[in-house]
Amino acid sequence: MTDRESELAANLAAVEERISSACRAAGRERTEVTLIVVTKTYPASDVRILHGLGVRHVAENRDQDAAPKARACSDLDLVWHFVGQLQTNKVRSVAGYADVVQSVDRLKLVSSLSAAAVRAEREIGCMIQVALDAEAGERGSRGGVAPDGIGELAAAVAAAPGLRLDGLMTVAPLAGPYAGRQRAAFERLMELSSGLRGAHPAANMVSAGMSGDLEEAVAAGATHVRVGTAVLGVRPRLG
Repeated sequence: MTDRESELAANLAAVEERISSACRAAGRERTEVTLIVVTKTYPASDVRILHGLGVRHVAENRDQDAAPKARACSDLDLVWHFVGQLQTNKVRSVAGYADVVQSVDRLKLVSSLSAAAVRAEREIGCMIQVALDAEAGERGSRGGVAPDGIGELAAAVAAAPGLRLDGLMTVAPLAGPYAGRQRAAFERLMELSSGLRGAHPAANMVSAGMSGDLEEAVAAGATHVRVGTAVLGVRPRLG
């Protein structure tokens, strides 16, 4: 085993233990929580190592990094999640490899994704990104739709050819009433998820929590956690 393989194996084991401990504390089964490893800025070789260690869900936030990496790993049985802000001019490329887009936050993006999915003859799962720092009718500072916009977007996704409504995603906000209150933010997302499932019962995925707050997300009921740094390490700055 190479040094990098040993490093990733140890980091992954530590994260797995954190998730398992959080599940035990919350009275949940470990199988209820899916780990998504965020591989942004890291090479395809790391993705291959992670796959060998049992990881099956990986995430990227920039198409220019994700597209070549997905091609290089096309022989692996991976589920690719796109978690970054998605511009419509990148949709066609993203639709070629992303199995799930977690950052759907506007109607124009829904229509663009639908057209690209149909063209690629693929079904793409969509999660609505919720901005808990956004006022009604607005978008958040890091993307996402205000809670009052969830219903309209969900209906649009559910009706769009080539798309599947999977659930909700959020990033713990840096401002507003939930700033510094990750557990409260994630519990609010769970409330919104419950409302969504009233109209769309199959949209039961809740993506919340990252390296620093995955325990709070698991405690609140998240079904997916997105972990990058805790698994891959802190990438040194260039220059």
